[in-house]
Amino acid sequence: MAEKRDYYEVLGVKRDVTDEELKKVYRQLARQYHPDLHPDDPTCEAKFKEVTEAYEVLSNSEKRSIYDQYGHDGLENGGMGAGAGGFSDVSEILESLFGGMGGMFGGGGRAANANAPRQGRDVTTNITIDFMDACNGKSQTIQVQRMEQCTDCHGSGAAGGSEAEVCKECQGRGTVKATQRTPFGLISQSKPCSRCGGKGKVIKNPCQKCRGVGRIRVPKSITVNIPAGIDHGQTLSLSGQGDVGTNGGPNGNLFVGISVRPHPLYTREGYDIHCDIPITYAQAVLGDEIVVPTIDGNVKYRIGEGTQNGTIFRLRGKGVKRPNRTDRGDQYVKVYVEIPKGLNKHQKELISQLESSLEAKNYAKRESFFTKLRDLFKGE
Repeated sequence: MAEKRDYYEVLGVKRDVTDEELKKVYRQLARQYHPDLHPDDPTCEAKFKEVTEAYEVLSNSEKRSIYDQYGHDGLENGGMGAGAGGFSDVSEILESLFGGMGGMFGGGGRAANANAPRQGRDVTTNITIDFMDACNGKSQTIQVQRMEQCTDCHGSGAAGGSEAEVCKECQGRGTVKATQRTPFGLISQSKPCSRCGGKGKVIKNPCQKCRGVGRIRVPKSITVNIPAGIDHGQTLSLSGQGDVGTNGGPNGNLFVGISVRPHPLYTREGYDIHCDIPITYAQAVLGDEIVVPTIDGNVKYRIGEGTQNGTIFRLRGKGVKRPNRTDRGDQYVKVYVEIPKGLNKHQKELISQLESSLEAKNYAKRESFFTKLRDLFKGE
């Protein structure tokens, strides 16, 4: 059996925490870890039980005093009766947050009020766009599958000419009283009616189109405004474009994941653009005005005499636009000197003549290298 953590550590509070501060912290943690909000996450359920147990003890003055003196052993020896504060306070907080004890005891807090308005589920999809569209932005129509109100029954779930009947089991309340044994004793609480599924109504003649659900999944065309500067792996959120809500609740949201196709010339790092450009041997030696492609079109840039292979130039403001701002990233241009191949005899002679006319000072890096090499082996 795993050793229990210190209750103060579980709640993240100091030992002199006040009752009011304690209640505020527990409300935050209960909302964060409540199983109804994370139905498929056993880790959250375990944490919810842990923080609830810690709060049940520390919010009870008698239990807190025993715990402060004797720790967990003192509570185990002295019992876990409810007393002042404790469970009744926990129940009150959870009631205000979720309408009941909820997932802690498998009661299904939200299901107990199934007729309350509920937001529809979120819908996710992914699209792939061109590199330039990511840089400049565009509008694109996409197809998604989402739940919408059934057009035959208008969301009632009942076939035409009929309507849902009040559930006789729960008298339309959607819940029935049940008693369960919990770590805190016998707890009487409301649970969803099994006959109507917590809806308070029973559909005897369901709509054939939606099979009584009241909603159907349909294809929908939605125009997405892709902002300039969006990057690969980012997600757009479209409010209210997800599944239709139930019982008058709001629609869910649509989340669109963005993938960007690679570009044959450019790569991107944040809001900066990078590209490599080949230059000739003569351009590198003599300098020249070269044409540089940017995402806004070609620009001219003058490289100086003696430009070395791998030199990087910076074009300010020629990168990607930053969202919600007027400034942009930069473009970095790396030049590499292309050595000519397939020279004829005359061309080779000209190169040899040029080489023989050059001095050591014309090759600063080469001269520096051999100077260091001589110094390294001096005296050996």
